[in-house]
Amino acid sequence: MTPLRMTADPGLRRLNGGRLLLGGSPYRVLRLSVTGARLVDEWLAGKPVAAVAAHRRLADRLVRAGILHPVYETARLTGRDVTVVVPVRDHAEALARLLPAVRDAARVVVVDDGSLRPLPDATVRHDSSRGPAAARNTGWRLAGTELVAFLDADVVPDAHWLDPLLRHFGNPEVVAVAPRVLSATGTSLLARYEQVRSSLDLGGLAAPVQPGGRVSYVPSAALVVRASALRESGGFDEGMRFGEDVDLVWRLASAGFQVRYEPASTVVHTPRSRWRAWARQRFDYGTSAAPLALRHGRAVAPLKVSVWSAAAWAGPAAGRPLSGLAVAGVTAALLPRKLNAVGVPAAESLRLALYGHLGAGRLLADAVTRSWWPVAVPALAATRRGRLLLAAAYACHVREWQQRRPPIDPLRWTALRALDDLAYGSGVWWGALRHRTVAPLLPDLSDWPGRDGVRTEPAPGDGPGGQPE
Repeated sequence: MTPLRMTADPGLRRLNGGRLLLGGSPYRVLRLSVTGARLVDEWLAGKPVAAVAAHRRLADRLVRAGILHPVYETARLTGRDVTVVVPVRDHAEALARLLPAVRDAARVVVVDDGSLRPLPDATVRHDSSRGPAAARNTGWRLAGTELVAFLDADVVPDAHWLDPLLRHFGNPEVVAVAPRVLSATGTSLLARYEQVRSSLDLGGLAAPVQPGGRVSYVPSAALVVRASALRESGGFDEGMRFGEDVDLVWRLASAGFQVRYEPASTVVHTPRSRWRAWARQRFDYGTSAAPLALRHGRAVAPLKVSVWSAAAWAGPAAGRPLSGLAVAGVTAALLPRKLNAVGVPAAESLRLALYGHLGAGRLLADAVTRSWWPVAVPALAATRRGRLLLAAAYACHVREWQQRRPPIDPLRWTALRALDDLAYGSGVWWGALRHRTVAPLLPDLSDWPGRDGVRTEPAPGDGPGGQPE
């Protein structure tokens, strides 16, 4: 196995001499044994994870939790171990830009999905368009290698994009790894917006990919997958026109496999250049919420918060801010009692409670102006109190502008964010009506601390039976 080293997630907090780990995605609290804490100290100081079963189990658990991230120094695999699959329809010019960048692959399979004019570089052609899922399935089934790299025709990978991805496959439990998808630079307003808020760009932090995590999905615009995992899972669901990549990743994750997001590898994507095409793309993405909800349930919920945070914010929404403050205060006061059992200091528990309620407010504002807007925005706009709440919700977009500092003035940024939400939310409702389900519109509420709050779990050390001390 490739030598494995570890690095801490930027959000990790260590307390009580390193025995308490707070962080991960979803956020949790893990209590280590003395031996486990010592091992983490050694790993973060640069020592590789030993080939000892208990050590590997602890490292695997922390990696899956998003608390630590694996760092592989070398890779046994190269581009000659990879088949590149390119599903394409009509985009001959984009394909011509991509092909020279993937010459080092063992094989390149170009699947022409019913182009109006047959593409001369195609390996295989569908007589009529069957959709991207079918095109990708056709391609990977022709692969002669264990690793398959899916690349859309409108992306161009960096020269060494495969190297950081292939290192992860030294771990046999990793079945898929995705690079960061950056938007091509441009001077138009739309291009500048996409550079900082593309739905394909999942940020600069490495992460495990799983529902409810910091990175909950990865696009198949650029994705490397084991062919064996594709065979076992049945590949992409050809009944889905959009969201088929999210569905595949979630099926792999639910089967216990690891899927990783690795931003050290980058590809550049050319976004839509016309407003109508851009809005249509956002709408199409929204329509995938309903079929994904029917397959994966609450993983697609537009809002995931504790019932207590929801109640705290319901007070101001109903014109009773004191009631909301009371709920927030009581739950914040109770949290230290719950976490004291695992050694979390009261001050840290109160900090978690405060940030949990504030974070829930931002998530609620996003749901109101995005997935729920066709009902929520008109209803709120009809009353004075509702208009104030809407103003507060859209103020979150201004806050986002302050944090990101995009090359766009705040007024146009807020307008574009609203248009983005409008297009996506319309797609969500259209998909829900078409599939006759309200599943993609329902919030996911849980007790707190709970599944979406703070997890209090013992993490195994290497003592007898792998149990914490």
